[in-house]
Amino acid sequence: MHLRLERQIAALEPVPTSDNEKTGWFKRTGPEPSAKNDQAGKDNAIAEIAEKMTAAETAEPPPALLLISRRLDLTRFEQEVLLLCAAMELDGKTAALCAKAQNNPYKPYPTFSLALKLFEEPEWDALSADRPLRYWRLLEINQPGAESLTTSALRADERIVNYLVEPKHVLDDRLLPFVIPLEIADTDAATLAPSQLQAAQRLRHYLDVHSNNAGQRYLIIQLTGTDTQAKLAITRHALSPLGLQIVRFPVETLPTQTGELENLLRLWGRERLLLPLALYLDTHQADDTSIQTRAVLQRLFASSGGIVVIGTRDIRPEFDSLTLEINKPTAGEQQTAWHDALGPASDEMAARFAGQFSLDFSSIQQIASAALAEQTEPDNLEQRVWQACLIKTSPRLDQLAQRIEAKARWEHLVLPKEPLALLRQITDQVNQRGKVYNDWGFLAKMNRGLGLSVLFAGESGTGKTMAAEVIANALSLNLYRIDLSAVVSKYIGETEKNLRRLFDAAEDGGAVLFFDEADALFGKRSEVKDSHDRYANIEINYLLQRIEAYRGLAILATNMKSSLDQAFVRRLRFIVNFPFPGASERGDMWRTVFPSQTPVDVLDYEHLARFNLTGGSIHNIALNAAFLAAARQPGQVTMSVIMEAARCEFRKMDKAINEAEFRIVEAVRERT
Repeated sequence: MHLRLERQIAALEPVPTSDNEKTGWFKRTGPEPSAKNDQAGKDNAIAEIAEKMTAAETAEPPPALLLISRRLDLTRFEQEVLLLCAAMELDGKTAALCAKAQNNPYKPYPTFSLALKLFEEPEWDALSADRPLRYWRLLEINQPGAESLTTSALRADERIVNYLVEPKHVLDDRLLPFVIPLEIADTDAATLAPSQLQAAQRLRHYLDVHSNNAGQRYLIIQLTGTDTQAKLAITRHALSPLGLQIVRFPVETLPTQTGELENLLRLWGRERLLLPLALYLDTHQADDTSIQTRAVLQRLFASSGGIVVIGTRDIRPEFDSLTLEINKPTAGEQQTAWHDALGPASDEMAARFAGQFSLDFSSIQQIASAALAEQTEPDNLEQRVWQACLIKTSPRLDQLAQRIEAKARWEHLVLPKEPLALLRQITDQVNQRGKVYNDWGFLAKMNRGLGLSVLFAGESGTGKTMAAEVIANALSLNLYRIDLSAVVSKYIGETEKNLRRLFDAAEDGGAVLFFDEADALFGKRSEVKDSHDRYANIEINYLLQRIEAYRGLAILATNMKSSLDQAFVRRLRFIVNFPFPGASERGDMWRTVFPSQTPVDVLDYEHLARFNLTGGSIHNIALNAAFLAAARQPGQVTMSVIMEAARCEFRKMDKAINEAEFRIVEAVRERT
């Protein structure tokens, strides 16, 4: 490159023709070589270098410049322009030579005009927007103000200069905020269930058959389902024999501005051509219905090429591709994994864990290893593993649900025998799912309805929420009350998205979903009179399908049972009616409503049980009475204090107050 610049400089210098001129600034010390001989020597040296470059093209591995030229389709002139700009970064003398060659001390940089003069067979369109130098961002053009393109400064991209020096398999650092390189793991096969490993082998065979098809611009594979980690492991396992570095693109991190997105896609396309890369496009967190998201995906596929694996929840019909469904390991596979991880004496534990939780092999192995390593007593292993599973499967429902700390137990629940027996059946069915579905073979005959959906129906205050707490406490599961204000949206399609997020987050089995006031969400479908009715019915139809596919425990509570759609009633495993408590139940409630630490005087529970109140109202009266007693002397809950609190509760509910009855009760208390 220096020889070409020096030849251009020589062409600009005047050749001395007289003795007077020789005495000027051309005067040299020592013998003066012939200008023609000097020019001929430089031409010969340039020709010799050109021959060496041609010979180097046959070397293995080929030079980095040749790799760039082949993969980005550079012409000879474009190669030379790129080398001229790279020389500026690699040799400090180049700047002075460029200024001298352009006969302008203020231009110590390469320009397109200089390249047209330096190199043979120049191409005017080398700097057009659709040619590789500019399309792949190999050069940066500094064109201030009204400066022409040909005289503007050219600079080689830093990534390209580094690649020319040493073509390492390192991504352009400008891509790093948007991508996650995936390292090939030797343990991927061990973390895959047999059903998942079979999908990985099918994917590998598909790649072996189609990846060498030269006429195919890109190869798309869709991995559908909910197990994100398994999809990544399958992708690594299938692509590792091809020697490809896998780069994960989460779609939600991609810029949406046209200019930023275009620049990112150009950089990615360049990296894919320069390095052995495969793209894993993660669309799990993307808004599938967004026009903007679809436009980003279409643009990405149009520009990337190569092997593209799409990790998606549902199939994308707009792409012609191989589609594999990747789900969590089956319950039987999980039970076997638990048995292998915990030891031969863990049959009952393995069945219980596999029946309640849905975990991948990697999580099962990690939880079991940690529990065995930290175990101090043999009896606490099951509890330690259960708590670890709860933490692992704790759903991210902060915006859609409220976690309720379940404190109520069976002894706190006062109900007739029939609803109480149904509640215990619900608890037993959740505990025995692994045995019935897996060991007794029901799973082979069922493909839906594997979860448990129940309805609690009764007046407000009859114990529906407490019953949900009791069940969650008995099962050692987290209880989440669904916030209907956050789930239901006036915008079309938003309610379905929220419901999907809700059920997906709780799918792994570590939570009980509690829909309080369920009639607001599970109401009857109406006759379609306008678009609002049609979309409202679509929401209910989606909810019908989703609650049937849900594998966990969902509890619906309502005091308007008749308002529920009959299609929901069919999908419910149990309907528990919470009746208005009778005198006997009310007496039991009064006897247990005050904690043992509360100072309570002698109370007439028979008289208190005569008031027609629900358990919720009795609790309110007891709590208000405790506060009244705490503020008075002698600081004890008496019948008088309870009567005062009861009057407030009756007035709040707009119930008639029989003052004579209240006075009789107080008189009885005074005599005793």
